[in-house]
Amino acid sequence: MNMQQKFFWLFGGIMLLLVAASLLGWLLHRRALRSGGSETIANLNARVRAWWVMVAIIAVNFLLGRNATIVLFAIASVFALREFITLTPTRPGDHLPLVVCFYVLLPVQYWLIGDDWYNLFAIFLPVYGFLLLPVLTALSGDTEQFLERVTKVQWGLMITVYCISYAPALLLLKIPGFAGQNLLLMIYMLMVVQLSDVLQYVFGKLFGKHKIAPRVSPSKTVEGFIGGGLGATGIGAALWWITPFTPLQSAAMAAVVVIAGFLGGLALSAVKRSIGAKDWGSMIEGHGGMLDRLDSVSFAAPVFFHLTRYFFEP
Repeated sequence: MNMQQKFFWLFGGIMLLLVAASLLGWLLHRRALRSGGSETIANLNARVRAWWVMVAIIAVNFLLGRNATIVLFAIASVFALREFITLTPTRPGDHLPLVVCFYVLLPVQYWLIGDDWYNLFAIFLPVYGFLLLPVLTALSGDTEQFLERVTKVQWGLMITVYCISYAPALLLLKIPGFAGQNLLLMIYMLMVVQLSDVLQYVFGKLFGKHKIAPRVSPSKTVEGFIGGGLGATGIGAALWWITPFTPLQSAAMAAVVVIAGFLGGLALSAVKRSIGAKDWGSMIEGHGGMLDRLDSVSFAAPVFFHLTRYFFEP
């Protein structure tokens, strides 16, 4: 099958799952109303509605092609970086570095992906951006909590721009026998990450008893991680036909994505707890902010990219 045929089969399957999830959510909601209501069911229904919107965006983006994908993730990075900076305190001396982050470093990073310039894309922010930001902060003359402020901006830029940009960077890979199908590889990674989050939530609510890090993320449990992780890994293995992987390789790659995504969610939950916030924002009903949806992607995308590049590019 060519890429379009694979996508339409995949999209059809996703639509059937969403229809089934919507019907189930409606039935559970009706039942919950009769028994006094349920916050968990309301949350799940909100997530399903948000998934309808996200799937529609992905479908339109797929039809528009490669450049639209890069622009979409650039916009997502803008919102994610804005949420990160909004929740972490800044001073007037940080304004110039932030302007440079939003209007120079972020667009250049995504332009490098669009230009297929991997050698510079891979080092632009962690080397040149890393060195530039403390210099700009120092030029302001404000040395109050200098190291803390610089580190916050650097870390925010790396998580919300550099790491997330590795998702569309999958379009740069040149895998033998897979030419022109890299969008499917990106969708594969995103599906495994997002389904892992959803399944871990469901398994945690149904069977969760042993919390992994209760002070950091009370909803993350051992049972949720194992059940949701195995479920997402199984789905990833079943989706091998849209990837350049064999079924076994697809299962292994999905398992790595699940673990990396879980660690990303845990690390960024710790950041939220340290500043007393539950969510990064509220732009997506049932999901919080943009960064609440991309926290797992920020860790999973670079790991998935480099593993694929190392093992599957000549």
